[in-house]
Parts: sequence; structure tokens; C-alpha cells
Amino acid sequence: RIQGIGILGGALRLNGQPEDALPVLEANLALRRRHWSHDEQNILIAQTNHANCLADLGRQDEAIVLRREIYARRVATLGLSHERSILAGNNLVLSLNKLGLWEESKTLALDQLLPEARRSLGA
Repeated sequence: RIQGIGILGGALRLNGQPEDALPVLEANLALRRRHWSHDEQNILIAQTNHANCLADLGRQDEAIVLRREIYARRVATLGLSHERSILAGNNLVLSLNKLGLWEESKTLALDQLLPEARRSLGA
């Protein structure tokens, strides 16, 4: 059931209905935290979907809080050079740019993400 709720929320969001998707994605995240608290990677996926929906709705201030948490948890659990950590960092950089936080965005991208991406993904 929880997977079905996540799929429904994602489908609504991708179909251009982020207002309808948000409560569904919030419920999905809450259920995952409650019933599968040990499955951190799937909780982070649900958090990412929630953050993406908030961003779609123009709620960047809320989305960036989640993106910071997601990036920190990915780095803590997978390491800085893991592909998912780099992607989470990239999402954070995009959110920082949207909020005009250029220096923080530049520092994260150039000092952390780019060197790790080159090291781990090859360049």
C-alpha cells in the first residue's frame, strides 16, 4: 500500500498536479517513517519526492531544508563519492541557486561535488 501511495503521488506530480500530489507524498513519507524507519534509503527517496513537489509549488524555502537533510544523510550513509550522494548534492545546488545563495552553491559544487564526481565517476 505504501508503495502505491508513493506511485500515486509521483504520478500526480509528473502529470502537472503538484497541489494534489503534495498531501499524497506527505502521507507516503509519514507512513515510511512510521512503518519502515529502518529503511533509510527509501525514506530518503520519499523525502526527495516531497522536496521536488515543494519546489514545483515554488516553496523553495521548505524544499531546501529537506534537500540539506537528504544530502547530509546520503553522505553519512553512503559516503561523499557515492552517485546518490552526488545527485543529492546537485539537487541542493539547484535549490541554492533558485534562492540566490550563489556563494554557498558555488562552494558546494566546486569544492565538494565536482572533485568527488571526477574521482568516483571518472573524468
